[in-house]
Amino acid sequence: MSETPASSDPADLVDGLLRLLDVAEQGGDHFAGARKPGGVGRVFGGQVIGQALASAERTVPDDRPVHSLHAYFLRGGNEDYGIDFEVMRDLDGGSFANRRVVASQQGKPILTMVASFHKREPGVEHAEEMPVVPEPESLRSEADLRAEYADRVPERQRQMMLQPRPIELRPVESRHWMGGPPREPLSHTWMRAVAPLPDDPKIHRAVLAYASDMTLLGTATLPHEISWAKGNMMGASLDHAIWFHDDFRADEWLLYVCDSPWAGRARGFNRGRIFTRAGKLVANVAQEGLIRPLTKKP
Repeated sequence: MSETPASSDPADLVDGLLRLLDVAEQGGDHFAGARKPGGVGRVFGGQVIGQALASAERTVPDDRPVHSLHAYFLRGGNEDYGIDFEVMRDLDGGSFANRRVVASQQGKPILTMVASFHKREPGVEHAEEMPVVPEPESLRSEADLRAEYADRVPERQRQMMLQPRPIELRPVESRHWMGGPPREPLSHTWMRAVAPLPDDPKIHRAVLAYASDMTLLGTATLPHEISWAKGNMMGASLDHAIWFHDDFRADEWLLYVCDSPWAGRARGFNRGRIFTRAGKLVANVAQEGLIRPLTKKP
């Protein structure tokens, strides 16, 4: 399996992301996920979720798209190794299918996930309306903002902060690493792949699963004087759930609305709603994460 190229070219970045999410069949419902070339430290949680979903979808007929997944992060993944995925076929019913996935490195599980798949059928409809926010063209990209603010974060985090990414983000509000006073735990971010994707809906779902781990955990820190940029907290995703409601393209602008209704006991709970630019609600996300304040820098 090819590795992700170290390039800032948008087409190369997306091609690398597609290779990262294109798990290799090993037989017996086992799949291999590639490591991110040049990655250092902990594996990005969205990568593990995206690869786990891609593995599960390989075992389900195309007429049953995923409608929900629930994952638990058990250990931090190591960028030095690829990831092994084992899929268990718990149900193949008349309308639904269910899969369990265990992601492992070096023989130890790092994530477990349950995903449910539903054959499309008609039903009653209602949906929350998309909030009114500035258009993405009127906003600066997060890549530009990171370049401007990189000298304000600890040097050990600067390289990761400036690394080119296959997902373009355009935040409406300032990020926690940009400084400023505490504020309401609410954020709005436009996002999309930096280059066109193939038409396969499974690819768009895997890319959205990958991107859904961005911006979410930091929402719980916004009312407080803590952030990874200040070095005064330890943060990690504990679990992650996605409900896929409708079709979308991950290479077209999607609005990610994140809020945090609760934080306490060194944890923060975060929710996300994802809308198309036309205002269609296509997914909901929920995550609880560790947000442990530190009295001194680690």
